[in-house]
Amino acid sequence: MSLPGRGATLPGDPPGGRRAVAVWSIGVAVYFVAVIFRTSLGVAGLDAADRFHVGASALSTFSILQLLVYAGMQIPVGLLVDHLGTKKVLSIGAVLFTAGQLGFAFSPSYGTALASRALLGCGDAMTFISVLRLGTRWFPARRGPLVAQLAGLVGMAGNLVSTLVLSRLLHGIGWTPAFAGSALAGAVVLVLTLLFLKDHPEGQEPEPSPHRGAAYVRRQIAASWREPGTRLGLWVHFTTQFPAMVFLLLWGLPFLVEAQGLSRATAGELLTLVVLSNMVIGLVFGQIVARHHAARLPLALGTVAATALLWAATLAYPGEHAPMWLLLVLCAVLGACGPASMLGFDFARPANPPERQGTASGITNMGGFIASMTTLFAIGVLLDATGDDYTVAFSAVFVLQALGIGQILRLRGRAARRERERLVASRVETVHVPAA
Repeated sequence: MSLPGRGATLPGDPPGGRRAVAVWSIGVAVYFVAVIFRTSLGVAGLDAADRFHVGASALSTFSILQLLVYAGMQIPVGLLVDHLGTKKVLSIGAVLFTAGQLGFAFSPSYGTALASRALLGCGDAMTFISVLRLGTRWFPARRGPLVAQLAGLVGMAGNLVSTLVLSRLLHGIGWTPAFAGSALAGAVVLVLTLLFLKDHPEGQEPEPSPHRGAAYVRRQIAASWREPGTRLGLWVHFTTQFPAMVFLLLWGLPFLVEAQGLSRATAGELLTLVVLSNMVIGLVFGQIVARHHAARLPLALGTVAATALLWAATLAYPGEHAPMWLLLVLCAVLGACGPASMLGFDFARPANPPERQGTASGITNMGGFIASMTTLFAIGVLLDATGDDYTVAFSAVFVLQALGIGQILRLRGRAARRERERLVASRVETVHVPAA
């Protein structure tokens, strides 16, 4: 399947085409490397526990701190993207996450390793919103859902590299060479960004928006938050993303090895299945939403329901270990969580004008990472408190899902009405625009 290119576009839409694909691919390459670095701890969790002599709670702190920084940076990054543009923000992000990965490679202690993961999280936070903004600047609006899903798909490919490549390097050449060697990828994408990335096509320059101080920042955030679509997008992202994120980022491998009695190799294959499923479902969701906009909420809620059902069946299975077929189905369904979380941006995007897209995307993107951070912490604490009872610990997933579903159902009506109002208003404006 090719990326969206030229075709019928709305007046004022970017044209797309090969140049758009080339420039967008550079931005996505930065995001791809950031995801490799972000998820590298997921295949090194047990090794990190041995290297730094820490238990489950301290181990989860690595990912919690990384996600805390990531989530806390989302609104500032959205504002930076709106103000500075994509190229500058992506370049800064590449410098930071590469430095963080290098620092993690050479960290002699738990404290310095924590600081390195925080730095990595800061750089990682600057990538995805920048890529979303790049897509809106280079491709027609009607291609927005598909472009966003494709960006998420490439990110999951980065997760696949962590699972298949970095894990083998880690056990083949050791901790420091594996992590330090992977940091070279960060230097490569930084050079590509500096040399070739452009914020927008020629002739599509946005209106200049000079910094107007703290009051302007507050107005941007407040205006985005007042839109029900922004808040609905946040809660869709919150409710859908975290089960797979928690599984891939840290607790999936220990759960499969320690609770389900699988070998590391088999557990790694199941983690790979989550990633492959994500990539396939992302393409399907992107095509469905591009053709049927009303499918957004049913897809999101259906993913939450399927995820809850499979986790309940796995955790409540009466035998000592869940059967392999059930674990396979669980991992395949977890693959839908990432594509479903991307639907959150499809609620926030039409609710906000172009000058607030970065800010609105930042607010939306906070949702899943706040949920992931909360669940990572809860699972670590519950494992320590219950003597590694994974059934109790992973039950935290249901609490977060219930909270998110309640908020989605509360906001969906208002968001739908507001979106219809904006659509009608835009059509009226189009009708009254004089012909050139």
